[in-house]
Amino acid sequence: MTTPAFDLEAAATAVEAVVAAVADTDFDRRTPSGITVREMLAHTQGFTEAFRQGATKEMLGRSQPPGPGAQLAGDWRDRIPAQLKALVAAWREPAAWAGDTEVGGVVSPAPQMAIFALDELVVHGWDLARAIGAPYTPAESDLAVLHGFLRDTPREGIPGLFGPVIEIPAEAPLLDRVIGLTGRDPSWAAD
Repeated sequence: MTTPAFDLEAAATAVEAVVAAVADTDFDRRTPSGITVREMLAHTQGFTEAFRQGATKEMLGRSQPPGPGAQLAGDWRDRIPAQLKALVAAWREPAAWAGDTEVGGVVSPAPQMAIFALDELVVHGWDLARAIGAPYTPAESDLAVLHGFLRDTPREGIPGLFGPVIEIPAEAPLLDRVIGLTGRDPSWAAD
């Protein structure tokens, strides 16, 4: 059995706190990624379940890329926190880290997919927090994993995943450097 390289609980807990802070009046606010809070919540609802399935490998050979226009469930305030907890629990299983897995039609070694899950949690947690003006402090250990993962991102970004890299000084906080590597401006603020 493979030992989990890191735990998703801190990242999931940080996202859960931001989701709890979202008011219905925030739905139409823009996030730094250019979509609305409602759309980002729907994306969060989708990726938390997709990456849980990636941990269990239940969708090998059957997963589909996310489609446009995902709808936010009416019970999202309960569903997203429950899905976050299920995601954490699934990736705590040693079997989750063994072999290949599939999420969104992409097959990858399971440890790499776990990093993708961490990236989704941390970066989209930041997106939501910035959009609604909520505090957000991901764990330094999670940021270190992501910085190692993202530091070789091509300057032009990766179409469909990350925009062009925004250069951030080496002495800047690690969160700012991680966010810059995803093509987001760490100084972005909601209007």
